[in-house]
Amino acid sequence: MRTKVLFVMNNLQCGGAEKSLVSLLNTIDHSRFQVDLLLFKREGMFMKQLPPEVKLIDVMPGYQLFDMPISQALRACLRDRQYRIALARIRAGFLFRGNDNAARKEQRLWKHLSLALPNVREPYDAAIGFLEKTPVYFCLDKVEAKVKLGFIHNDYEKLGMDPTLDVRYFHKLDYLVTVSDTCSEVLMRLFPEQTGKVKVIQNVVSPALIRALAGQNDSIGALDESITIVSVGRLTAQKGFDLAVHACRLLRDRGYRVQWNVIGEGEERQELERMIERMSLQDHFHLLGPKENPYTFISQADLYVQPSRFEGKAIAIDEAKILGKPIVVTNFSTASDQIRHGHNGWITGMSAIELAEGIAEVLGNEDLKQSFSQRLSEENLGTEAEIEKLYELLT
Repeated sequence: MRTKVLFVMNNLQCGGAEKSLVSLLNTIDHSRFQVDLLLFKREGMFMKQLPPEVKLIDVMPGYQLFDMPISQALRACLRDRQYRIALARIRAGFLFRGNDNAARKEQRLWKHLSLALPNVREPYDAAIGFLEKTPVYFCLDKVEAKVKLGFIHNDYEKLGMDPTLDVRYFHKLDYLVTVSDTCSEVLMRLFPEQTGKVKVIQNVVSPALIRALAGQNDSIGALDESITIVSVGRLTAQKGFDLAVHACRLLRDRGYRVQWNVIGEGEERQELERMIERMSLQDHFHLLGPKENPYTFISQADLYVQPSRFEGKAIAIDEAKILGKPIVVTNFSTASDQIRHGHNGWITGMSAIELAEGIAEVLGNEDLKQSFSQRLSEENLGTEAEIEKLYELLT
């Protein structure tokens, strides 16, 4: 008998947690595990990368009522005589207009959203909420399973969430899983009563697959003899691309012929585009959008830069390491989990000036760049064995 496991996730849009999930699902032993996947929205660029063994179970139509304009949602509720859900949607509307940050709004939304979502019919041996907030809450309240896991893919403290709202949920989990030692330390400090449940499972990354994809020809390449920089991440405040735009302007002012390509999408696109235009960087700083295969861009770059304000464990940094790229990162709290400053990469301060100075330092020192690449080539960067840690929790 195979162990029956349900994974719950919002969607498979471009993002580190989504990429991590797809990599895990392609690595798991399907002869031992029957894997179902519930997505609140069955969409995203990683959908086509799901292995055929994974069964997608029915989407939750009630979720859409909280993802559409309130007038449209109320008409649908009244048409179907779902008066209780209509009231919940009205209350959620007031919540959306509140002053709390997005993370706390999503936490508080659950008590309203949960009224529109039915329980999953089938029981499971294990249920895994693969992202903080809604997927974890759903597993706990809507799924019958012998073992329940909740994943936190980031530095909990930097997410801006309200720990008092998560205490009762984390109490019901069998395991609270995160992606780095630093993130686990944060969880144990904030939730000391859950210390015994906190486990670290790194993102599953396959060097062989990444190197094979990097060899495909799908890149805009460098323009003339410019220095090509690549960054990967959602266009959100967390990822610090506003710092990157300012740093690019500073590098241009110092005479560097920079072409900075950013792969990803998000709510800050318009603001970043305005910044790029304001700083006359249209020909030098490029928002390329999401790319199913970012590895060709990374492999052909002179430098990989991660200007984030905070991270859990950035998959993109691990991928750049696998491709042997010189790497510059800002000093977010988990940066030293992946980069040893001056040994296999460069860590800068959390400002545009410090970021530009760090990039200039690396670009101006060919021996330093070569030493980074050489040391990265000597590291054991594959994390496929991390799946064994998950097996231990599931069986």
